[in-house]
Amino acid sequence: MKKYSLVATAAMGLEAIVAKEVRDLGYECTVDNGKVHFKGDEKAIARCNMWLRTADRVKIIVGEFRATTFDELFEKTKALNWQDYLPVNAQFPVAGKSVKSKLFSVSDCQAIVKKAIVNKLSTNYNKTGWLEENGAMFKIEISMLKDVATLTIDTSGHGLHRRGYRVGQGEAPIKETLAAALIQLTNWTPDRPFADPFCGSGTIAIEAALIGQNIAPGFNREFISEEWDWMNEKIWDEVRMEAEDLANYDQPLDITGTDIDHRMVKIAGENAFEAGLGELVTFKQMQVRDFTTMKENGVIVGNPPYGERLGDKPSVQKMYQEMGQAFEPLETWSIYMLTADEEFEEHYGKKATKKRKLFNGFIKTDYYQYWGRRKRD
Repeated sequence: MKKYSLVATAAMGLEAIVAKEVRDLGYECTVDNGKVHFKGDEKAIARCNMWLRTADRVKIIVGEFRATTFDELFEKTKALNWQDYLPVNAQFPVAGKSVKSKLFSVSDCQAIVKKAIVNKLSTNYNKTGWLEENGAMFKIEISMLKDVATLTIDTSGHGLHRRGYRVGQGEAPIKETLAAALIQLTNWTPDRPFADPFCGSGTIAIEAALIGQNIAPGFNREFISEEWDWMNEKIWDEVRMEAEDLANYDQPLDITGTDIDHRMVKIAGENAFEAGLGELVTFKQMQVRDFTTMKENGVIVGNPPYGERLGDKPSVQKMYQEMGQAFEPLETWSIYMLTADEEFEEHYGKKATKKRKLFNGFIKTDYYQYWGRRKRD
C-alpha cells in the first residue's frame, strides 16, 4: 500500500498526548504546534480515525511549498498529483486560512487552489468544460503560514470529537477529545473508582468508560474517507474488527457522575445509553459539597463552572471552597480540576501538586492536579 504524509491536528497543549496515541498505534511521529506528523498507508488512515481519542482530525498532506504570488500558488498547486487522490467526479470544496503571509486574502487563495486542481484533473482525465463534482467528497484546505502553503485533504469529515453518542448537551459542553485528554493526564486505571462531580452531559464519565474498556472512540460513527474508492471497504472492515477484538467489555468499572442540575443528570444518562455504556456509569444529582465516599485510591476529574460572568464569581469561588472541604478527607484519592480561575488554589485551600496549561475551546485554563497518597492493599 502507498505511504501518505499524514497529520493529526490537535488543540493547543494536547500535542504530546496525541503523539503518544499515534506512537501507541505503531507509527513514528514528530510534534509541531497543533500538529502531529507521521507517515502511513490507507490502513493507518482508518486506524487513526478509529482510535485517536484526543486528536481533532486526520489529514493527508498533498503538498507543501513557498508561495508569495498568486501565480506561484497556482503553478505549484497544479504541479501536485491530485489525480492520485481525486476521481474525475470528486466533490472538492476548498477551505482556507492565512497567517503572516503575503497572500493574505483567503478567498483568493481558495479560488486559485480550486482553479489549479480543476485544471490538473481536466488535463489528467481529458475533460473539457466543467467537472461534474457529483461523486465522493474530498474536503481540501489551503493553509498559508509565513508564506508557506500547505495543502491537505481531510480524512475524518466531522471532527473526531463527534463520537456519535451525544443525544443531548448543556450550554457549554466540554469536547470529547479534551475530556479524554484530561483522563489520560491522570493516574487512573480501570480497576480504581472514578468520579466527575460536575458531570454536565456526562462527557468525562463516558470517555472514562470508553478508555476503561478500551473501546475505540470512532466505533460508533462514520468517516468521510469511507466513501473514497481507493480506501477499500475491506480496510474499514478489518479496522472495525480489530476494534471489536481489542475492546474489553468484561472489564468491571466503578464510574460515577454527579451534577447539581437534575436535567443534566438525565441527559448524561441518555448519552451513556447511546454510547452503549448505560449499565456501566452511574449518574445522580448532587452538590459537590455533599460528595463523600468510603472507597480508596480513586480519581476525581472535574470541569467545574469558572464564574466568567462577574456576578457568578463569588458563588463559584464559595463552591471551590466547599469542594476543598468535601475532598479534604479523601487522602488516597487523586483530584484533577480544569478551571480558568487563577485564584482556584486559594479558594480550594490547597496548592496543587502540579499545574498544566490547557485550552478549553478558546479559554486559557489550568489543570490543577492533586496527587493522593496511594494506599496499598
